[in-house]
Amino acid sequence: MFEADKYLDKVKKIHFIGIGGSGMCPLAEILHSKGYELTGSDNNETDTLKRIRNLGIPVTMGQKAENINGAEMIIYTAAILPDNPELVAAKNSGIPTFERSKLLGAVSRKFGNCIGISGTHGKTTTTSMAVQVMINAGIDPSAVIGGKLPMTGTNGITGKSDVFVCEACEFSNTFLELSPSCSVILNVDADHLEFFKTMENLEKSFTEFADMAKTVIYNGDDENTLTVVKGLKNKDFVTFGLEKTNDWYPDNISYDNGAYPEFDVYYKGDLKGRAVLSVPGKHNIYNALAAVAVCVYAGVKAEDAIELLHDFRGAARRFDFLGKYDGVTVADDYAHHPAELKVTLEAAKKMDFKRVIAVFQPFTYSRTYMHLDEFAEVLPIADKVVMTEIMGSREVNTYNIYTKDLAEKIPGSVWFNTFREVADWVEENAEAGDLVITLGCGDVYKIAQMILKDKNGTEIK
Repeated sequence: MFEADKYLDKVKKIHFIGIGGSGMCPLAEILHSKGYELTGSDNNETDTLKRIRNLGIPVTMGQKAENINGAEMIIYTAAILPDNPELVAAKNSGIPTFERSKLLGAVSRKFGNCIGISGTHGKTTTTSMAVQVMINAGIDPSAVIGGKLPMTGTNGITGKSDVFVCEACEFSNTFLELSPSCSVILNVDADHLEFFKTMENLEKSFTEFADMAKTVIYNGDDENTLTVVKGLKNKDFVTFGLEKTNDWYPDNISYDNGAYPEFDVYYKGDLKGRAVLSVPGKHNIYNALAAVAVCVYAGVKAEDAIELLHDFRGAARRFDFLGKYDGVTVADDYAHHPAELKVTLEAAKKMDFKRVIAVFQPFTYSRTYMHLDEFAEVLPIADKVVMTEIMGSREVNTYNIYTKDLAEKIPGSVWFNTFREVADWVEENAEAGDLVITLGCGDVYKIAQMILKDKNGTEIK
């Protein structure tokens, strides 16, 4: 039996180190709903912490050894550095202590039908899409999502069925802790190479993830994904993509307002319905097809799943329109890899805005260093680029890389050390008809909130 599973069945009091993280918050929400007594700590005030506190879960700001007192089990996020005093105390305490992925694996085994949605890009949107469709179709799933689902206001959902849908992240091989009945692969791209070192190692991990499940739903258009699934046997394979060689594919594609896809959905040559998406960009055709395939696997009628897609208007921090001031529209997106920035900015440029102003926060020194030229290539899709300093997160800057190195490669771009300076620059330079979009997986969204508070006098929740 898995170690974390054993303790999860025995304990009642669980402490989370870094409870506000996007991977920690949904697990806390699920365990809270199941009656566990939770406590948590974190270093930064975030929107997720507000939700955690609203559930009545006590959260301590700052990580100190005494925070673990009274816990029967301790969970920590992979973003916590090994010398963190609270983590050191936890590991020296004799209290069962597990990294977050071990707990996610234990939770996945509480359900008869675990659907793990993996991929370098699109996990949160596809997971959110599929979960919302399932809820509206009466499946009543449980879920762990990397972003807030607006219809529930949570990242973690507890349903009554045996269906569990979760984001399956490849970082540090987290997804190999799961026990999926169905493995979904949206795409495989070069990322987290500070961990994997080579694309071959990355692909091997995805192959292992796919091989864990009986059913594999994958992107038949993506060359790296095809490499990953090649050689797998005794699986129920389901493909999706734009090419008509896939099981699920679109036809008669058009775009409302130049950005919002509408298309006929086919399954093995049979027309199942017309999808009208309320989220922008060609990339969301792939996400929608994957979501439909997942929902049909879970028991939703194809026609119902396709119709219900229209009600999905995005997950939090995924092309999230936050507000307007003086004719300027302010939005936020989680894009932090060059491929994600490219599709997000291309979608933005197709909309009816005078200019697109990208406010970008590079995330981790390793990613910025390894993809410097790619970032410099895609960010100028926007009309104006303003950047913050790199958010190092779990890393130390051994790469000697700084935002100024990226700015030097983007003509006309500017960067500042503080969010206040970035917000001031935007307020001075944005004009009526512009779209200002904050981009990054750190806390860059706070700049968007700051701007709207300055201009409208109200806080964005």
